[in-house]
Amino acid sequence: MKRIALISPRYGNEVNDGPARYARRLAEALAMQYEVDILTTKAIDSSTWRNWYARDVETLHGVTVRRFPVEQEKASNFEMYTESYLQECADDNRSVGVEKIWFEKHGPFSPACIQYLRRHKHDYDVILIAGCTHYLAAAGMAETADKAILIPLTRGDSPYFQFLITQRLFSMPRGLIFLTDEERMFVRSRFKTQGIPCEVMGTGVDVPENFDIGAFRHKFGIRSRYIAYSGRVDEEKDCPMLIHYFLEFKKRNPYSDIKLLLMGEKLCAVPEHEDIRALGYVSEQDKFNGIAGAHLLVIPSRHEDMPESMLSAMALGVPVLVNGACETLRTHCIKSNGGLYYENYFEFEAALKVMLSNREIGETMSDNALRYVTEHYEWVIILDKFNRLIDSVIDPE
Repeated sequence: MKRIALISPRYGNEVNDGPARYARRLAEALAMQYEVDILTTKAIDSSTWRNWYARDVETLHGVTVRRFPVEQEKASNFEMYTESYLQECADDNRSVGVEKIWFEKHGPFSPACIQYLRRHKHDYDVILIAGCTHYLAAAGMAETADKAILIPLTRGDSPYFQFLITQRLFSMPRGLIFLTDEERMFVRSRFKTQGIPCEVMGTGVDVPENFDIGAFRHKFGIRSRYIAYSGRVDEEKDCPMLIHYFLEFKKRNPYSDIKLLLMGEKLCAVPEHEDIRALGYVSEQDKFNGIAGAHLLVIPSRHEDMPESMLSAMALGVPVLVNGACETLRTHCIKSNGGLYYENYFEFEAALKVMLSNREIGETMSDNALRYVTEHYEWVIILDKFNRLIDSVIDPE
């Protein structure tokens, strides 16, 4: 069995943000066909990189997790150092030496992890590196480029992409993996990646085989039709704008019986209103039950590179209504014909009216959404693409 290492700055059941969750789901899927080691740190919080985990090695869901200590937490003067160096970059005065210090200050600074890589890189057939602007990515690529596949997880352009080390990072791996076509086109245009093989693949979609809409409605006392939102109820996710749009919709359409159901940790103000229910954190099963029972799933965020909730809804045959300012979400809608997008309130209102009132359109979108996920985001399809790229790295002939 081939052996793979996956480098991720954080990893564990307790870490649930997008990149860390992606790394965990990918590793568990790969473990069905490969022997997988995670090389990560003992940190749980990327704002400090403070050591939290105690064990050096543990097994989680069939994956061996090797944790290394962070030698120094995120530098207190990191923002000042960054601002100063970006000004130097603006004056076209870049320095690899200064950038090495920047990556150490950014973290997670774990020389022990890099030392392990240096000693054991030949134990692995392929080394996957998740992320591109952290210390482990920069230092790890320098040690393992001859068998590395980079999964950059870019979120559009970044001022850090002008760094010499970052530019070099993208030119070094033996393969590249992108989550979307948009990311592939951006990286190909921004960096020197000519000749490096790549695959475009998202993450496979995992939804429960069984769900119980009736139990969900009974548990939370829901009797009316509803549209659902799943995720952090947060300003960063543009939830205040969603709430504003929904309340305006109710004001302009007073006879509509539709409710807005918010499922997720509440991190911004949610007004008390008879047509809005903020359930707070719910279990995974309740989340899927709630999405399955929704008339549609709404995603208001302008910045989503890994739209897990969108693809989960589609896998359940639930149409989506998304913020068209997010290119990733908009593209999924266009490719799938499984939902609509809006770019202002009036488009939101028009789309919601159509999706609520036209049963034929709703059923067509539901069928399209399910077909789209089945054809592109089943794990067997994702792993087949991984296998092809991994084989090309191991045996380039």
